[in-house]
Amino acid sequence: MSVRYVGFWVRVLASLVDTILLGIVIYPVAYAIYGAAYFDLNQAGQMKGTADILLQYVFPAIAIVVFWIYRSATPGKLMMKARIVDADTLEKPETWQWIVRYLGYYVSIFTLFIGFIWVAVDPRKQGFHDKLGRTVVIYDDTVPDEAMATTAESPAAPGWEEPRADR
Repeated sequence: MSVRYVGFWVRVLASLVDTILLGIVIYPVAYAIYGAAYFDLNQAGQMKGTADILLQYVFPAIAIVVFWIYRSATPGKLMMKARIVDADTLEKPETWQWIVRYLGYYVSIFTLFIGFIWVAVDPRKQGFHDKLGRTVVIYDDTVPDEAMATTAESPAAPGWEEPRADR
């Protein structure tokens, strides 16, 4: 199989897209519940209440895992034409892998983000969360070797013929 792993900067960009999309959903709801005081920078990092925990931790976790289960990618990864697959089979991961992968984000964060930065140096571009969940992120154009061999033997364009020796 000819596999192209998605690297660090593309994954950073996909993560930024996902963060913006989550913010578009979360912040209007937070504003409706808490008002403008929710965005007071002097109180940054303070939990405002139960709804804040649900909005900042529970909703994103559910949304991301649901996207992974149904699309094998978040919207950001879909924009980058990337998907998450099982590291061994390159097939769709099982539900437990998605959950462990998400929890692995916290491992990557608690190690001073080294778990994310590891994507830049790993040969298969796996962060700690990928290694724990046994997943890799690949481009959608990854194809089996058999398909590449067939494509290589196919004519380049319709109507193309191999030159014949008797001409």
